[in-house]
Amino acid sequence: MAGISLHAVDVTRGLPAIGMKVEIFQLGVPEPIAAGLLSNKGTLDHPIAEKEVEPGIYEVIFYIGAFYRQLGNSLPNHPFLDVVPFRFGIHDVQQHYHLPLKFSPWGFSLFRGG
Repeated sequence: MAGISLHAVDVTRGLPAIGMKVEIFQLGVPEPIAAGLLSNKGTLDHPIAEKEVEPGIYEVIFYIGAFYRQLGNSLPNHPFLDVVPFRFGIHDVQQHYHLPLKFSPWGFSLFRGG
């Protein structure tokens, strides 16, 4: 199954990142190819998760600072993590690219999952 899927978990609470804003861009394309708020599972419910994409360089933007603000967390004007981009390449468009994000206000782990 081709496509790009995301799954984000707030490790400070051990919960999915419900309502976090994310955008997926293909570099060279001015508008996002996918965008939205993460579901109650911490996933982006968008057709891009099952759709074949073109080979190229992509970027996902996670709005971590805004996510913590919407939870009511007090953050400084310049939080340690705010808007977090992750750039990756797609060569084999027949493969699925799953990107699990584990994060806190102070760090994150992001990798290609299965």
